Amino acid sequence: MEYPYQGQKIILFDGACVLCNRSVDFLIRTDRKKRLKFASLQSDIAASILKPFQNHPLTEDTIIFNDEGRLFIKSTAVLKIAGYLGFPYSTIAIFRIIPSPLRDAIYDFIARNRVKWFGSRVKCRVPDEETAGRIIG
Repeated sequence: MEYPYQGQKIILFDGACVLCNRSVDFLIRTDRKKRLKFASLQSDIAASILKPFQNHPLTEDTIIFNDEGRLFIKSTAVLKIAGYLGFPYSTIAIFRIIPSPLRDAIYDFIARNRVKWFGSRVKCRVPDEETAGRIIG
């Protein structure tokens, strides 16, 4: 069975989260080579990408980065994504020296409070003229 979206770099994000959507806006502006694509975790595309990983306990407060068929979650996903942005953003990859349980504890703290701090949308984000082709689901 072939993995869906093989060879693509797709960020799965909570489409109702304001912080997540602002992060997507930033990434779209910053990814000048347009290598990154985006899909909300609530989309059929995300379900298709995650189907082979059904045994993973993934929730809507977890960013997931599908990098050519390999999944990265939480802080590791953030650091991998930054690597595709170029200088100066790629320099945050140095934080990989911090053990992932510690990085993920910080990530989890932010994830637990993101809606309280930034709010949420009633509906998930949909592609518009500016993001067509980048937001795929």
